[in-house]
Parts: sequence; C-alpha cells; structure tokens
Amino acid sequence: DAPGRLIRCKDYMARRAADAGILAMECYFPQRYVPQTALEEADGCAGKYTVGLGQTALAFFDDREDIASVLLTACARLLERYGVPASAIGRLEVGTETLLDKSKSVKTTLMAQLFGAEHSDVEGVSSTNACYGGTAALLNSVAWVESSAWDGRYALVVCGDIAVYAPGPARPTGGGGAVAMLVGPDAPLVMAGPRATHAFEVYDFYKPRGNTEYATVDGKLSQDAYLASVDTCWSRLKAKLGAPAAAEQLGLNGSPADLRAFDYVCMHSPYNKLVQKGFARLLYGDFADDATAPRFAGDAQRWAGVPPAKTVGDREAEKCFVGLAKPDFEAKCAPSDTASRQVGNCYTAALYMNLLSLVSAKASSLIGARLLLFSYGSGAVATAFTLIGREPSGGSALALPPASPFTLERIATTAQLAERLTARTCSDLPTLTRALELREERYGQAGYEPSGDVGALAPGTYYLAAVDELHRRTYSRK
Repeated sequence: DAPGRLIRCKDYMARRAADAGILAMECYFPQRYVPQTALEEADGCAGKYTVGLGQTALAFFDDREDIASVLLTACARLLERYGVPASAIGRLEVGTETLLDKSKSVKTTLMAQLFGAEHSDVEGVSSTNACYGGTAALLNSVAWVESSAWDGRYALVVCGDIAVYAPGPARPTGGGGAVAMLVGPDAPLVMAGPRATHAFEVYDFYKPRGNTEYATVDGKLSQDAYLASVDTCWSRLKAKLGAPAAAEQLGLNGSPADLRAFDYVCMHSPYNKLVQKGFARLLYGDFADDATAPRFAGDAQRWAGVPPAKTVGDREAEKCFVGLAKPDFEAKCAPSDTASRQVGNCYTAALYMNLLSLVSAKASSLIGARLLLFSYGSGAVATAFTLIGREPSGGSALALPPASPFTLERIATTAQLAERLTARTCSDLPTLTRALELREERYGQAGYEPSGDVGALAPGTYYLAAVDELHRRTYSRK
C-alpha cells in the first residue's frame, strides 16, 4: 500500500542503501540460430568462424522484432518471474545503440507496455555509446540507489541490441539479445571498490548513416582500440587498488592487486577470440609491472621492459601471452562465455550476458568471489570495475516473501540459461538470409505490418505488430 511504501522509503532514505548492486537478472535472445559451421561451409572457410572467431552459432531476428520488443521481453521476464510489481520500480534506464528514433527514448515504449499511466513516476532514459550504454545505465542506477535522492524503490536496468552486418566477412560477428537487471541494496552481486575508465576519440565502429542498420567498421582499428583500452583500464584500476581503503574494501589483505586477486573475469565480447586476447592483456599488464616474477620465466622475457602500448598488434607477443594466460582463462573467464558463443554479439548486453552465464554456471559458489568486469564501447569509452558475490541478509528496498530472497542461486535457477539455449530452433542459411533481407527492406519504412513469422517466436515474446504512416509502432505479445 502507498502509506506503507512511503514509510519504508523514509526509513531507507534515513539510513541510505548498503551493499547496492544487482539483485536479479534475466535475459532474452532469439529463438532461431544458424551454426557457424553452416556459414563456414557457405563461405568456403572451414574453421574461420568457429576457431578464428571462437563462435559456435549466430542467433538472428527478422522484421517481427525490433529493439523495443526485445527489451520488453527481457524486462517482462524479470518482473514476472521475480514477482516485482511496476509500483516497486523508481528508475528505469536503458542501454542500447539500436535506435528506433533519434529523439524519443525507447524507455517510453517500455513504460507504456509494462507500467501504465498510473505508474509514471519513474526516472531514467536511454544511454547510448556503442556497446557501453548498458554499463552507463548500470552505473547510473547503482549511483541513484546510493544517493540521497533514492526513494526506496528498485532500479530496473535493461540493455540490449540487434547486431547485424551486410553480407560478407563481418556477418558472422552479429547476433542480438538483451539483459535486464534489478538494482537495489543488500545485493548478491554488490558493486564494490574503485573503477577505472578510459574515454577517447576513435572512429573504429560508428553509425553515421540514417538509411541503414549497418555500421561503418574498421575491424583492425576496433580490435586494437579494445585491447589498448584493456591495458589502460587495468593499469588505472590496479593503481587505485593500491590505496589502503580500496584494498580493504575488496578484502585484498595485503595480496597483490593483480589478476590473481580476482576469482573470475567477465569481458565485453564482440566474439570469443577477442575476449581471449583481452584476457591475455590483463596478464601482460601484470608482467609489465613485475617481469621478474617466476610465473613469467621463459619466452615472455623477450618483452621485458616493453610497455603494453608497444605490443598491441604484436602477433608474437599475443601468441605468447594468450598461451601463458590459457590456464587462468579457462578457470576465470571461460565459465562466462556460454551464451555469447551461442548467441553472438549483443553489443550493450554482451558483458552482462557473460555475467549471467557465469552466475548460471557457478551460482552460490560465487559467494565471497571477486569478479573483474571490463566494458568497452566503440568511439570509445571503456571501464573496468568489480563486483563481489555475497549472501544477502534477506532485506531489500521493499519487503519480500521470506521464501524468495534475491540470491545468486535464484538468479541461476530462474534464468534457466542452458535449457533455453538448448530449446532454440536450428535454422538454415536461406532462412537467416531472408530474415536479414527483411530487416534491411523494412528499415526506416512507415505504414506496414511486419511479415516475419510470429509462430517462430517463443511463448511470452513481445513483437512488432505494425508501424503506421507516422512511424508510430504498436506491439503485441505471443
């Protein structure tokens, strides 16, 4: 009831939020996919996408789904499966680069479908900077919960994109999906410690053309910018972790502030092979700080004294450190790649799809674990930050049934990630091609009803019903 909610709000505002972070997570990805081996066969390049990119499958949308419907489905899944009413949400922030309008935030469509006119007191809009928007939305929402403006309600963060490329070598790096996150105090994934950001100008991936979904991409430049951002953010984060207060907050207790201090690592994943290279850059950063450490004996000594910036793009150094990092990668990073390898690039949701994969794989064993996260968005902005897994006390911004607290185990069992990936439909290459042709034909049009097959959607999926002559969109749910 409203009076009770206000009392709880005043109580929480008086003592401020503690252990703010991610309470719950849900995701949505396409029901249909094509194996990367089928793309390799069609392009006559066996191993190029499965080994060279490290990808297993490419998920895809046709014209029946747009970014609003994709985000709607992710949000609805979270709210319904966790029993969170619209009245309990005080902030809704979106991260996406898949724009339907250059002025109107897609957040307003989510409000109309999920909240209704009686629940319009909800802060937040959309954050856009390539793949970084989801992180901006999460950081903003955690800051809101920790601020004096917080009114005791939850924040809902949703990030997602539809990643499509023109026919050619870039098409296998596409994909799409969304992740929704409930943010509040007493979280099982608490945001802790300092973070480090690197923001700079680079034209590696951008969308200057209004007549197409396709980006203008310099693949080599984008890879180098990503890896250089790992170097910079990691160096800056380690410097901040050297401060006694920061080390104490993360419980380092005199341990070195390097890769060994973190139990798991989640990284932005355009494709899995780049994640492997990015992880190796973390190890190279530790090597640059202490090349004489026994763990770096052997071939790595060829680069002793060479600054990280001098080795970006050095294939021999890359091969050496990817190999040296492989055991740590398999233990710390590979558990987070389940969804991204099978779905493809989700742009703003990629990092958080990896986080959900990690939680799904490890669940309550993450209690007490330190998680290093690296977010990158072309153009470019990158941030490294830390989450700590914990056992919540059972309290939150609003009262919950005693049997249903927000926990890591609940996130894993609710998402059913492995089961949902297995239940998808394997499609053929002509189906993929036609779906992407439909998207290309419809882009920017008005006055039409999509022709994509509603029957191919999973139950509970929102979809685009029509676009009128004034480009106004209406949605339905299967």
